[in-house]
Formats: sequence, C-alpha cells, structure tokens
Amino acid sequence: MAQREYPLRMVAWELTRNCNLNCIHCRAAATLGPHTGELSTGQCKNILDDISGFASPTIILTGGEPLMRNDIFDIIEYGNEKGLRLVIAINGTLLDKAKGEKLKAKGIKRVSMSLDGKDRMSHDSFRGVDGSFNAVMEAAGILTNEGLPFQINTTVTRLNVDDLEHIYNVVKSIGACAWHIFLLVPVGRGEGLKGKELDAEMYENILEWLYGIEKKNEIEIKVTCAPHYYRIVKEKGDSPKGAGCLAGKSFMFISHRGIAQPCGYLEIPSGDVQQDGVKDVWINSPVFNQLRDLSQYKGKCGTCRYLKICSGCRARAYESCGDMMEAEPFCNYIPSNESKL
Repeated sequence: MAQREYPLRMVAWELTRNCNLNCIHCRAAATLGPHTGELSTGQCKNILDDISGFASPTIILTGGEPLMRNDIFDIIEYGNEKGLRLVIAINGTLLDKAKGEKLKAKGIKRVSMSLDGKDRMSHDSFRGVDGSFNAVMEAAGILTNEGLPFQINTTVTRLNVDDLEHIYNVVKSIGACAWHIFLLVPVGRGEGLKGKELDAEMYENILEWLYGIEKKNEIEIKVTCAPHYYRIVKEKGDSPKGAGCLAGKSFMFISHRGIAQPCGYLEIPSGDVQQDGVKDVWINSPVFNQLRDLSQYKGKCGTCRYLKICSGCRARAYESCGDMMEAEPFCNYIPSNESKL
C-alpha cells in the first residue's frame, strides 16, 4: 500500500563527509577526513542494486565532496548501467577538464554547484576557503564546454538576502540551466547561523519575489526548504509545478554510513538500508509513515487548507521545538476555516 501511494522519486545520497571546504551553513559539518564507517564500493553497489530493484528515482550523489572518493566514477558507471538517473553535487574546486569529460562519459546527467554570494569576497567568506568563487566560475566553463548541464544552488540567509537579484544575474550569465534556492535550515555547522535565518515576514517577501522571477521563465527555478512557496503559487491562481515538503513522501536521504533520513536536514534515523534494504526502509519506516499521515500534523499546519501541497518544513519544525510534526515556525499564513485542498 505505502509503495503504491508513495513512489520513491528522489534520493540524496551522502557518499562521503570528506570535504575540502568549510562552509558555514554545512548540514553535514563536512571536513577533511577520514570519516569512519564510510560505505565501501561494494556496499554502494549493493544499495544501487536495491534501489533499481523497486524504483527509478533520480539519485543525487552528494557529500561532503563526492569527487574526493577514489571510486566515484566506478559508482557512477555502475548506477548508470542499472538504468538510474544520476546527478552529482560538487563544490567546483576539484573539477578539471578530464573529470568533466569523465562525469559525462560515465553517465552523470546534471551537476549542481553552489553560489552563496554575488562575488568572490561574499561567496568565499560563506564557503570558508579563498578561491571557491573562482572555482565555480571555472567549473561552469568546463561543464559548458563538455555539454554537461549544471544548476546553481543558493542557500538564503540574512547574510545574502539583499544580493539575491545580483546572484540570479550571475547564475544566468554563466550558463546554468537552473537555479535552486534553499532557505536555511540551521543544522550541522549551520547551527552557528541561528538568528541569521529569515523571519516569517522576510520569507514571505522573498517567496513572492521568487514567484515573480519564476514567472519570467528565463531559467528553471526551484525553491527548496520553503514549502509554503507552493501555497503562494496556488494563491496566485497558478498550478504549482512541484509539491511542498517531500521528506519521507517521495524523497529520502542516505548517509555515508547507510542510515536513512526523511531528508538531509531532518536528522532522525529512519532505518539502515544496508541491514534492511532500501525498499523495506522506504515502505516500512515508522518515521516515513508518520510524515505521510496528514492527520498527525499539529498546530496551524494541521488545520491549514494548504497542508497537502505545502506540509511546512518538517526539518525546521524539528529543529525549533523537537517535534517534526509541529507547525512550520517561519510561515506567517493564518489558516481559515475553509475546506482543505
């Protein structure tokens, strides 16, 4: 029953916590390792076998910095042979022409990189390493020459909210196929940014602005970790192109040790995919099934007519009060007594 209602459409797989940057918002608090318990090549291939045996999701190979794994191209090639759609999230600093060619040849369909500042100074301070902005610019050129599509991800905080339009123009100028905007969830090293999140009113204003940007239809736009964006789209009379919080409903996260979570920001262990298999965890995890039960949502989220298309950010609810089913703390919408959509 659960599998028919909730097909697995996307997996974010943290292949490593090894990283050569020191980003102030990093969910994983990734640093140069080694990190104990990292899955072996064989274990990674077993997980790809498990996934391809029951689902055909897009798999985001992430980290840390996945290019720091010596077997990364073996893993990509194996997943591609299994018929899975593989994309990879890198920071740009380790990409050269040879690696760009190899990513494409082995089967990567899209690359994502992050740009969190409008220029070298602002981005490098966010990333914690000088030269990271220039690395993204150079990597964009390499990927363009290889004909490998890439998207830019931006994490929005009070530190860069006033620069978003400038960042958007940079994203377009370097040839990105998409701009994915993440609204900060302060977990991992990001706990140091508590107080730098946007408040509810600022969120609403930025989401309204992003709606206007998306309507220009200049580039693919996706807003992440701000599910109330889809309520705004619906209020404008449009049909949302996506859904709100996907954690545990169509999306799962797998850690570098094989532990499942609803998403990377919602740090609640939800099953061991090595021990039990990905399919069993996806269908039977009590955590996932609780998130799928709309009757268990609390506070104003539980009474909101937009619950099905929004659901609030479960990670932000958990971070703010320790209960993933509580109301999204950074939403200023007041539910009425209207019937739910």
